[in-house]
Amino acid sequence: MSKVELKMPKMGESITEGTIINWLINEGDSYEEGDIILEVATDKVDNEVPATEDGILVKILFQAKDVVPVGEVIAILEVSEETKSTKPKTDVTSSTVTEQSRSAVEPSQKKKEIKKPKQVKPVSNSFSVSNSNTFFSPLIISIAKDHHISFEELARIPATGNEGRLRKSDVFHYIEEGRPFKFAQPVAEPDPTAYRIPQLNLDKGKGKIIKMDRMRQMIADHMVYSKHTSPHVTAYVEADLTNMVNWRNANKKAFQDKYGERLTFTPLFVEAVAKAVKDFPNINASVDDTNIIVKEDINIGMATALPSGNLIVPVVKNADTKDLKALAENVNELAGKARENKLSGDDIQGSTFTISNVGTFGSLMGTPIINQPEVAILALGIIKKRAEVIEKPEGDTIEIRSMMYLSLSFDHRVVDGFLGGSFLKRVADYFEEFDVNRSI
Repeated sequence: MSKVELKMPKMGESITEGTIINWLINEGDSYEEGDIILEVATDKVDNEVPATEDGILVKILFQAKDVVPVGEVIAILEVSEETKSTKPKTDVTSSTVTEQSRSAVEPSQKKKEIKKPKQVKPVSNSFSVSNSNTFFSPLIISIAKDHHISFEELARIPATGNEGRLRKSDVFHYIEEGRPFKFAQPVAEPDPTAYRIPQLNLDKGKGKIIKMDRMRQMIADHMVYSKHTSPHVTAYVEADLTNMVNWRNANKKAFQDKYGERLTFTPLFVEAVAKAVKDFPNINASVDDTNIIVKEDINIGMATALPSGNLIVPVVKNADTKDLKALAENVNELAGKARENKLSGDDIQGSTFTISNVGTFGSLMGTPIINQPEVAILALGIIKKRAEVIEKPEGDTIEIRSMMYLSLSFDHRVVDGFLGGSFLKRVADYFEEFDVNRSI
């Protein structure tokens, strides 16, 4: 073993000093790569300083609330010679959290033996929270994202770190054990001082027990993960699709005779949505930590029901570059593959924005769950005829129109109401302004 110096990291070009908020590892304690050693504050932001290698915290040179210049040695660490020779010196910068998080979960770059946690406390059958500490390091969060583990599920994993902290070895051991608490429901601890309502024995009833198949479990996991990850907001708008409906009804036979493809509403919807995405490119994005990645390609996912009843999202790649004929061919091909369970991995990858046509099942409208890692999803309700007041220069009239409700669920971390509402209204405008004189 050899000793190395841990220095106060530089957390920005204009930052010359930092204040130690708290030491999360005590003197004499061992830690693992990725564990947060301490928290540091500046006049701009608070930062976590993770370990870049396994080791032992030998001596702390500055205490909580001490103001320390950047580059000053704040602690002495002890690491093995092997680790020291293969890894950079422990001088962590503010960018280390992201880089460590990524490298620690890249199996192609590094494979590390999974260490099983010691003295794990047994979890009761009630599936209550195992570790009361709900702080998770960036490395733990990164691993959880890769395995679609929600914060609620993380809180159930037995923790062996200092002060009840969850370590990466705890998470990997939990995954290795098959994630036993994946679908467990949390049980709140009763307040002994509160008035107690007589408890009722909830009878779940008798009936046929159907075990979730693997795909249904993945869908359930993905949906729970999405709701835990993105603060969902849903906006609604109504659109008059009379022009589109009339044009499609008048041209679907000629379209099939000319191109040999059925003309459903889906390629018309995809075409309009792709145009709106080009108008509002920030809706075509994903979130990576504190970065927003605005995608160059516009790949429209179509939420599709499989014969088994499960849901899958085949993808129309580069939808903005295709004409109606190409879109119809692509949509029909993907729908056919879905019905026959022949979708390939490439068919369901790369989506940047998703449409869910809930109207197919007769729903008036829906509140869709975002298809991670996207930041928005559009639900299209049933097309329904009803009487509408139509404003005209010569006076208002009441006419029978084909109407649809559209709803957009968006990630309020990065999409605000203005962007979400403007994009949704633009889609509705493209639906309503459909050219009835369009040639096929």
